[in-house]
Order: sequence, then C-alpha cells, then structure tokens
Amino acid sequence: MSSAFTVLAHAHGKQLPAGLSLYGYVPTEWICILFIVLYALSTVAHLGQAFWYRCYWMIPTACFCGILEILGWGARTWSSHSPGLGEPYEMQLTCTILGPTPLIAATFVILGQIIEQMGTSYSRLSPKMYTVLFCSADVISLVVQAVGGSKAALSFAQGTSPVSKTDNSIKGGHIMLGGIAFQLTVITIYAICGFEFFMRYLYDRPIRDAATLQQGNVRRGTLTKGIKIQAIALIFMTTCLWIRSVYRVCELADGWTGRIITTQVFFDVLDGAMVTLSIFTLNFAHPGMLVGKPTTTVVDSEKSSLK
Repeated sequence: MSSAFTVLAHAHGKQLPAGLSLYGYVPTEWICILFIVLYALSTVAHLGQAFWYRCYWMIPTACFCGILEILGWGARTWSSHSPGLGEPYEMQLTCTILGPTPLIAATFVILGQIIEQMGTSYSRLSPKMYTVLFCSADVISLVVQAVGGSKAALSFAQGTSPVSKTDNSIKGGHIMLGGIAFQLTVITIYAICGFEFFMRYLYDRPIRDAATLQQGNVRRGTLTKGIKIQAIALIFMTTCLWIRSVYRVCELADGWTGRIITTQVFFDVLDGAMVTLSIFTLNFAHPGMLVGKPTTTVVDSEKSSLK
C-alpha cells in the first residue's frame, strides 16, 4: 500500500477518503455473505447436535467458534460498503483471529475420546490430560491473541488506524503474532502426539507394560467403522486448522501493510475456507454419533489367565 494510505488513515469511526481501505482492498460482499450463511448453518446444526447427542461441550467450542466467525464476517460485509471505517475493521480483526481457537479445543477433546476407545496404553498422555493440557494451552493462546487484538484496536481509540505505524498497533501485532505462533506450536505438538498414538495402535506397540494393564487400563480397543470415520475427520480438521495457523503467522509476521494481509484471496482461502471446512467436518463426523462407549478386546494378562 502507498504511504498516502498510512498518512490518510483516519480516527475511529471516521471514513477514509474514497478509494482507500483499511484492508488494502475492498472485501467482496458476496463472499462475506456466503461465509456468514455457511457459518450460521453449521452453528445452528452444532447447537442442535449438542442437545441431541448430549455433547454439551460442543456449545463453548464449535458453537462459540461459529458465533465469532459470523460476527467477523458480518463486520467484513459492513466493510464491503465502508472499507475505510474503523469499527468493522476492528471487529473482524478480533473475531476472525480468535474464532478458530474454541474449535481447536474441540479437536483436543475428540482425540482424547478416540484414545479412550482404542486403548490408552498406546498414548503417552491420558485422555483427560489431552483435554486439560492442550485446552489449557489453547486458552493461553486465546488470551494472548485477545490482548494483542485489544492493543492493536487501541490505536483506533487514539485516533489512528491499526495499520498506521503507531506503538500500539506494532506492539499489538507482535503480541497477536506471539499468541498465534504459540497456538501453531500447540497444534503441531498435538498432531505429533496423535500421529504417534495412531501408529502405535496400528502396529500394536503399546507404551504401557502389563503391570499397568492389570491396574485396569485397557490395552487395545476395537477399531469400529465409526471410529475410523472420526479419526479421518479429525486428521482432516487438524490439517485445515494447522494450515490456517501457518497462514496467520505469516500474515502477522509480514506486517499490517504487507502483501499477505492486503491480498483478499489469501484470507478467503487460507482462513475462511479452512475454518469452514473444519467446522462442517465436525457436523458430518460428529463425536456424539460416531464415538460411543469403549469397546475393547481382552488384555494380555486376562488372555494368559484363560489358557
């Protein structure tokens, strides 16, 4: 973007001169509306599924993600008519950066449920620890991103746009970058742990020994069709959310006026589409429908006693 854009960025609530945009482009209205409709459909479906399958933890995760994304893309729709207005830019910045975080937490819970089904002896962490450890890290990243977003948004209140080179916008951007980079690290570690679990299960190489198994831990569960579908869906979701996090890290590292953040197609595909695919995947491959109570085979210690 030109230096004139930075100089002419106006105060919070004021419209920039014609032809100028806080985004570096004018958000395409029909794309914004399309994402609003898609997120609304998914969120309503998730709310119904949460009550139908009694998976109430889906409300603060998948449903909350959908609400934040609706607000974010609603603000971008507003910006399609007023691209230089401060309020919608600030709103979409905060909502779309935070939106996927609750959905990521849902993937942590689902992996824990799959591990409980297929056999805790193949996992380095217990199902409960996956929920506690990774969700806690997810909350930390959420808080850091929120602090950074509010810091950047403060530049509006001070009479400049966040893309202007002010202390608040630069510091806010760095904090947001730290939060999303931390989130990317958490997702990567989680994916490695999940990959190891699936490989150990497939090759029947448990981590825990027979003494541990005799204490009540099940060695190997039955790989049902439902669990297979859920596992494939979880891998796909995690991949999409990982791609989105990589994009966001590159976007913020490139700066408020960099080529990445000022190119609409990057945001639409690498953020909007990735999160949309993830949240809809969870609708069609819902854990309440595919993951039931653990069904297990007899452990080795029990087999030996039967001989």
